[in-house]
Amino acid sequence: MTSLSRRAFVTAATASLLAGCGGGHGTTTQAANSAPDQGSSPQGSSTRGSSTPSAKGGSGTAHALARSVPVTLRVPAIGVDTPVMRLGLAADGTVQVPPITAHDRAGWYRYSPTPGQNGPSVILGHVTVGAYGDGVFRHLTRLRKGDRIEAGLENGTTATFTVTSVRTVAKADFPSDEVYGNVARPELRLITCGGTRTGTGYLDNVIVFATLAA
Repeated sequence: MTSLSRRAFVTAATASLLAGCGGGHGTTTQAANSAPDQGSSPQGSSTRGSSTPSAKGGSGTAHALARSVPVTLRVPAIGVDTPVMRLGLAADGTVQVPPITAHDRAGWYRYSPTPGQNGPSVILGHVTVGAYGDGVFRHLTRLRKGDRIEAGLENGTTATFTVTSVRTVAKADFPSDEVYGNVARPELRLITCGGTRTGTGYLDNVIVFATLAA
């Protein structure tokens, strides 16, 4: 990771990292002022669903893959099969989210490792896309431990991950260290909005933790 990428990644990891979830018709930058899909339990309550994040380090894990940008994402258990765009940082320092369009796509945060590299690769997606209806990650909460996630890479290979946990957390308590903190093995984070919907978006984020399959 270059020094510029590392700085941007650390900036994101220490910020609120709240972005829009497609509740309205804002642009990507405007959406980033609300929150795409991240969080921690409301008011410190316990998380819902599988609550144990992936362990840092550990033995018996798959070997890291060469750096290659993700171009597709498949999650068979919930019917996701989407192109993947690249996302950076918005003007206010929050992570960009995919644009609100009828043909919704997931987006890889380009200052995170590519899928299969050591560290947490981060992919964001909407749960709803305004007047267009459901977003690409609308069923993310249905994932369970052991479900498969496949990231198609630019070099023609596929990085296959296994879900280790799924968490629904309040945006105000987004666990930045657990999501963006350094890990010694290849891991993946899928993030979207969840919980109660308000006039400006959703109160929670849904975070899927996964590790590279051996």
